[in-house]
Amino acid sequence: MAAPSPDVERLARDIRSGERTVLSRAITLIESKRADHRRTAAALTQALLPATGKAVRVGITGAPGVGKSTMIDALGHFLTGQGRKVAVLAVDPSSRRTGGSILADKTRMVRLGNDPNAYIRPSPSSGTLGGVAAKTRETMLLCEAAGYDVIMVETVGVGQSEIAVADMTDFFLVLALPGAGDELQALKKGVVELADMIAVNKADGDNLARAKLAASQYGAALHILSPRSPNWSPPVVTCSALTGDGIEALWQHILDHQNRLTASGELAVRRGEQQVKWMWTMLEERLFEPLRTDRAVKAALPRIEADVAAGRLAPATAAEQIAGMLGD
Repeated sequence: MAAPSPDVERLARDIRSGERTVLSRAITLIESKRADHRRTAAALTQALLPATGKAVRVGITGAPGVGKSTMIDALGHFLTGQGRKVAVLAVDPSSRRTGGSILADKTRMVRLGNDPNAYIRPSPSSGTLGGVAAKTRETMLLCEAAGYDVIMVETVGVGQSEIAVADMTDFFLVLALPGAGDELQALKKGVVELADMIAVNKADGDNLARAKLAASQYGAALHILSPRSPNWSPPVVTCSALTGDGIEALWQHILDHQNRLTASGELAVRRGEQQVKWMWTMLEERLFEPLRTDRAVKAALPRIEADVAAGRLAPATAAEQIAGMLGD
């Protein structure tokens, strides 16, 4: 592999030294779709690779109203108080419409938003889930190289975005609400199966008894499912992002999980598998990109889709036609 250009070397050096403005510029470069930017970004991530992999990567999900932004603010503030550096990233495939929820949530992350040891970055402003997730993964590596030792990745969208976040983190935290009855039904089985821990938030005041009941019911539900890891049984805890109760214990569970999976060798295996999956996701995005950018293909697709839907054109024939246009 050729040596990195002086520009890439300087960028890499400034990122490793913790220059926040350079980190932001580099992330914008990572998110760019220009071919020359993509090549520079690939060279940059390659140059920084030896400085990555030392952070604790935490994925966080939960239904709207569960208090994700307040929890991230509380946990992040606790961690920076311990001398850690925290980066908060988002995976939001719908951000083309919403602008990325972290931009709005930043106003609710008052402490982290003003903390010099915290860095908050919304998801890319547009793109498919695979593309957004791939860019978030690369952003994670840049943040690690810049010295952030805890990376929190929030899933903002629904469904597949939760799987994407679980696939790029070490620990997947599912936030739940007190009053387990309806919420237990609403919490998708697939999400529960991904969980390394369920935290019942808003366990304060009049909610405390309901939160404890909810935790016991979530715990019973987890016992029925196979855990994500043979080396870890997912706990269920109660906490209050508002008062800070339970935040330290929550973090201790994350550290225990990290230590246990590291000692067993599972963490290294999982991260290796994630890296390969990232490669294939990025390759698929590159291969599909002409479908979204080639003018002739974009113009022809509505007609081809209509012909397939109406039964005038076989799907296999349509696929050959599109592939032929891309090959021209």
